[in-house]
Amino acid sequence: MLRVALTGGIATGKSYCLGAFAARGVPVIDADLLAREAVAPGTPGLRAVAARFGPGVLLTDGSLDRPALGRIVFADTRARAALEAIIHPEVYRRIQEWFANLRVAARFAMADIPLVFETGHNHQFDRVVVAACSPQEQVRRMMARDRLTDADARARIAAQWPIEDKVQRADRVIWTDRGFAETDRQVRDVYDWLKA
Repeated sequence: MLRVALTGGIATGKSYCLGAFAARGVPVIDADLLAREAVAPGTPGLRAVAARFGPGVLLTDGSLDRPALGRIVFADTRARAALEAIIHPEVYRRIQEWFANLRVAARFAMADIPLVFETGHNHQFDRVVVAACSPQEQVRRMMARDRLTDADARARIAAQWPIEDKVQRADRVIWTDRGFAETDRQVRDVYDWLKA
């Protein structure tokens, strides 16, 4: 079974593409969901985050205050690296465990991993597919979806590799800013390519 990483930048359409592959019967896993589970209430990950960043990143119910933590880590590269050092090892451990324990007959399985290139884990996968759109479209989507200011959206995009760099390293690219029908066509083409 091929191990496929689906990556891209923030708001480039990874989730849409992952859903389209899942609808075709591809086994999928989402690193963002694993990252959330890694800092759920009562986990060692949440305790480590609170110890590193202080009680100001916790809500009154003891859960993670994501906007508060986001304001810290997107303004400070060292803080972001510290957070990633807490979360990424657990996320990658669980992804590798998931691949190892898959008991379905499929030609390939796919993990949605936003920072696969940034973390240097792309070599753990047989293929890397990038969901891409223009940086201007990323900003527009983030402002609409996350209610961010233009400056906040651009700061979050700047925290990741430029989408052009990811496109250059991809085995295949799915452009998501050309309409849903075109995105669906590209997903179908990549699906056929991976299945061949």
